[in-house]
Amino acid sequence: MDNITRLCREKTNLTMFQISLLSRMAIVFPFLADLAHGELKVYVRTKQMDSFLIAAQQRPHTVYLPGKPDEAGRVVRCLEEPLIQETFQTGKPARGKREWNYGSMIDMYTFAIHDGDKVIGVLNFEVDREKLSIEGYPHLLDAAVAVLYHARHVLNPEQFRPITASDGIMITDEHSRIVFADAAAQRIYRVLGVGSLRGGHLFDRQMTQHVTRETVETDRPWQKEITAGGLILIRREIVIREGGELKMRIVILSDVTETRAKDKEIRIKSAVIQEIHHRVKNNLQAIASLLRIQARRAKTKEVKEALKESINRILSISVVHEYLSQQGSEDIDVQEVMGHIFDLAARNMTDRDFLIRTEFKGPRLILPSKCASSVALVLNELVLNAMEHAFIGRKSGLIGLAVQEDKDFWHLDFYDDGIGLPANFAELPRKSLGLTIVQTLVEGDLGGTFTLANDEQGEGHGTHARLLIPKIQPNPTDEA
Repeated sequence: MDNITRLCREKTNLTMFQISLLSRMAIVFPFLADLAHGELKVYVRTKQMDSFLIAAQQRPHTVYLPGKPDEAGRVVRCLEEPLIQETFQTGKPARGKREWNYGSMIDMYTFAIHDGDKVIGVLNFEVDREKLSIEGYPHLLDAAVAVLYHARHVLNPEQFRPITASDGIMITDEHSRIVFADAAAQRIYRVLGVGSLRGGHLFDRQMTQHVTRETVETDRPWQKEITAGGLILIRREIVIREGGELKMRIVILSDVTETRAKDKEIRIKSAVIQEIHHRVKNNLQAIASLLRIQARRAKTKEVKEALKESINRILSISVVHEYLSQQGSEDIDVQEVMGHIFDLAARNMTDRDFLIRTEFKGPRLILPSKCASSVALVLNELVLNAMEHAFIGRKSGLIGLAVQEDKDFWHLDFYDDGIGLPANFAELPRKSLGLTIVQTLVEGDLGGTFTLANDEQGEGHGTHARLLIPKIQPNPTDEA
């Protein structure tokens, strides 16, 4: 239930049809406030009939107005709003002034919202006309009211998305003659060699002679992307009809030249970065291939095993670069990278008869790429360690990763269902290179903590390697 519906059901005698009508019109309220360059409020009578409920309020994006509290939901006495009361009684537009801040006045424009012959609400614009100085301002008000009544029908909300302060606005009459063009629209067309807009026809050759490309999206027939005179423009057109006859056109022009140039620059940089990741991945795999050759020529089992572990570490880093070379962003999905690392380890380190299962718990965890290689190496070492020590004398095993996050930290719990840590593990000297690498990466590179513990259910139920990684990563250039 939207806010207007809730307020009206609680505090007014409006019917459900009338409430749904106001709720439907609310889609265009941000657009109307922008078009009128003023604050919009909608008043309806309360159940007591001697007061008004402010059912909606919307501030404009096209002009600065001093900050005021949100008054939606506030009840005011009818005596305090004589202009609103007048429009309720007569059903006709009214104009007046009210004190905005101490010693300063602001213009008010009120318009009735009808259900048949009955006035069910009043739309009010509060506008600082003195500071606006917009020639032909009444055309903006007329257009706003026309859009309001147009909103009785089902609308596409995107067509009425808010207007920005840099957008140009043009309004035509029923013959598509331009009756209003603001300074931004005139500035845009001046670049295209059009001197005067008012009085001209919207589809004159002079208006379109510099257009070199025009693109219309199938699902947005009311919007075009136009390339003209070195500019890239988004042209949004709202057609208002009454009884099937054209009443006016409202054209919103947005200059997106700089935005498109930046988008193109970002796409180029992204492609270059992806290519770099691809080449790094190829280089790492080439190094791994050289080490495989070396491992095949090694004379001792210890050297072969050491080279195998090194190959896996290199390939775990290559997994990250392969992932980043295929993505449009510089972030990594931890579960996906973990899956690739596990496949590598399973192929290189386990017997073919050994059955290993994996599982993931928790939401998808996305980490920034700056800590991706370190996290990948850590996970690789934990996988290798589990496969080497956790399942001695067994034909199968489970390895899992549970992830969580809070405001400040990422929580990674790597676990297995193996034989667990020995009872005196804490007292044993740490000779494992893998665990040394994990501790160095987590505490040194990632600024986090690393703990190893048996499952709470007791010995024989596996091991948990818990990583706590801060979301604000340490700067590698900072001195400790």
